[in-house]
Amino acid sequence: MGSIEEEQRPLIEEGLILQEAKLYAEDGSVDFNGNPPLKEKTGNWKACPFILGNECCERLAYYGIAGNLITYLTTKLHQGNVSAATNVTTWQGTCYLTPLIGAILADAYWGRYWTIACFSGIYFIGMSALTLSASVPALKPAECIGDFCPSATPAQYAMFFGGLYLIALGTGGIKPCVSSFGADQFDDTDSRERVRKASFFNWFYFSINIGALVSSSLLVWIQENRGWGLGFGIPTVFMGLAIASFFFGTPLYRFQKPGGSPITRISQVVVASFRKSSVKVPEDPTLLYETQDKSSAIAGSRKIEHTNDSKYLDKAAVISEEELKSGDFSNSWRLCTVTQVEELKILIRMFPIWVSGIIFSAVYAQMSTMFVQQGRAMNCKIGSFQLPPAALGTFDTASVIIWVPLYDRFIVPFARRFTGVDKGFTEIQRMGIGLFVSVLCMAAAAVVEIIRLHMANDLGLVESGAPVPISVLWQIPQYFILGAGEVFYFIGQLEFFYDQSPDAMRSLCSALALLTNALGNYLSSLILTLVTYFTTMNGQQGWISDNLNSGHLDYFFWLLAGLSLVNMAVYYFSAARYKQKKAS
Repeated sequence: MGSIEEEQRPLIEEGLILQEAKLYAEDGSVDFNGNPPLKEKTGNWKACPFILGNECCERLAYYGIAGNLITYLTTKLHQGNVSAATNVTTWQGTCYLTPLIGAILADAYWGRYWTIACFSGIYFIGMSALTLSASVPALKPAECIGDFCPSATPAQYAMFFGGLYLIALGTGGIKPCVSSFGADQFDDTDSRERVRKASFFNWFYFSINIGALVSSSLLVWIQENRGWGLGFGIPTVFMGLAIASFFFGTPLYRFQKPGGSPITRISQVVVASFRKSSVKVPEDPTLLYETQDKSSAIAGSRKIEHTNDSKYLDKAAVISEEELKSGDFSNSWRLCTVTQVEELKILIRMFPIWVSGIIFSAVYAQMSTMFVQQGRAMNCKIGSFQLPPAALGTFDTASVIIWVPLYDRFIVPFARRFTGVDKGFTEIQRMGIGLFVSVLCMAAAAVVEIIRLHMANDLGLVESGAPVPISVLWQIPQYFILGAGEVFYFIGQLEFFYDQSPDAMRSLCSALALLTNALGNYLSSLILTLVTYFTTMNGQQGWISDNLNSGHLDYFFWLLAGLSLVNMAVYYFSAARYKQKKAS
C-alpha cells in the first residue's frame, strides 16, 4: 500500500501544481503589486465596467466639445466660416495624430495604466481651461454690438486654444491605450477569456456611442440655449468622473509590462539586416538567434514563432562567426532575436489591412460633410419642428447602439454554427463584411440623391436651388447602414490591431488604427478637391456646386462607392494571403 502511495504522490503533486497554475493568468500580465494575477480576483468582466465607464465619460466630454466647436468659434470668438472650419479640422486632425505620442510612451516606458492616468490629468486641465474661458467675464470675448463684433484679446485666445490643445494631447494619450488596456484584462491563453475579450470590443464601442449620443443631443442643446459655460462645464465634470471611475478599479486590473521603445527595436532589425546583407540565411530557422529562456528578451512579450516571409530581415538574426567565437550576443544593432525580427514582419503584413481603413474612414467622413449638405437641400421640417440636417448623425449613433447588442447576442451565436469560430467571425472576416456594407451605404446615398434630383427637375427647382420637398428622413437608411458598417469594420479593426500586433506594440498598433481616421478625412478632402477641379473645367457647373440641384452629388457618391468596391477587392486579396501571428 505504501509503495502505491509513493507512486501516486508525484502524480497528485503534479495535478495540484497544474491546478494552481490555472488559478493565475498566464499571458505575462501582473497585478498592481507586480505579482501573477489571480483570475478570480483580477481582470475579466469584473474590471471592465470601470474601463468602459471611463471611455463613455471621456467620449462624452470629447464630443461635447467637438460636436459644436465651430458654432462657438463663429458666434463667440467671432471667427469667419473659413477660419473656424480650418481651426476645427486642424484640431480634430491633431486629436488623431497625438495618439502616436501616448502609444510610444505606453509601450516603451510607462505602461498603459500610467499613461492613461497621466494624460487623463492633462485632459482634465484642458477641459477646465476651456470652461473658464467660456465662464469668467475677463476671459470671455466681448459680445457683438449690432453688426460690430470685437475680436478676442490675445489672452482670451491663449486661454481657449491652450485648453483646446491640452485636450488634443490628453485624448492622444488615452485613446490608443484604453481599448488595449481593457483587452489586457482577458487572458489570451484561456479559450473562454478569449471569447469574452471579443465581446469586450463590442461593448467598448457601444460605450463610445452612448457618450456621443448624449453629447450630440443634450449637450448641444444646453450650449445653444443655456450658455457655453454650462455647456463646457458638464463635459468637464464627466471627465472628472471618467478619471475617478478609472482609478476606482485599480485593485482589479491586470497590467502588461512596457517592453522598451518599439521604434528602437524596429530600427535595430533594419540596421542589423543591412549590416549582414552578404550573410546567407540558414535553411533551418532553429539556427537563428533566440533567447533560451522561456520568456522573450522583450519585457512583457511572448516569443513569436518564425515565419518565412520577408526573409531578408532574417539576416538580422543570423549569428556570425565572429559572434559565435566571442560568445557576445548583446549588441542588438548587430544581432536581433527571432521575436524582434517577427515584430517588424507583423507590421509589414498588417500594412495592406491597415490601408483599407483609410478608404473606409473617407466614407465615414461623409456623415459630417456631404450627407449634411445633401440634407440641407431637402425638406427638414418634421411637422412644425425644423430638424437640423446634422442632427441626423444621431441615427448613425443609434444604429451602432442597436447593432452592438444585436451582433453580440444573435449574430455571433448564429455565425458560430457555420464558421466554427468561437466569436462568430475572425477579425479579418468581420472587417471584410464592414467594407462591403460601406459600399451599400454610398449606394443608398446615391439612390436618394437621384430621387431628389429627379424631383428637383420635375418641379422646376433646378435654377432656384430651393430645397426639394422630399423629407430629410429619406437619409435615415444611409446613416443606419453606415452604423452597421462601423460595428463590423471599426470594432473588427480594434480587435485585429490588438490581437495581431506584437505583445509589446499593442498601444502603437492601436494608434496606427486611429491614424486611418485622420488620413481618411484628409483623403476625403483631396477627393473632393480633385472632383471639383476636374468637373468644373471649361466653365462647367461641376458635380458639387453651391446649388446642389444643378449639380450631380449622386456621381460623387457613386465614385466613393466604386472606390470602396476596389478597396474591398484589394482587401480580400490581401486578407487571403495574410498570415496570423503565432505566439509561443
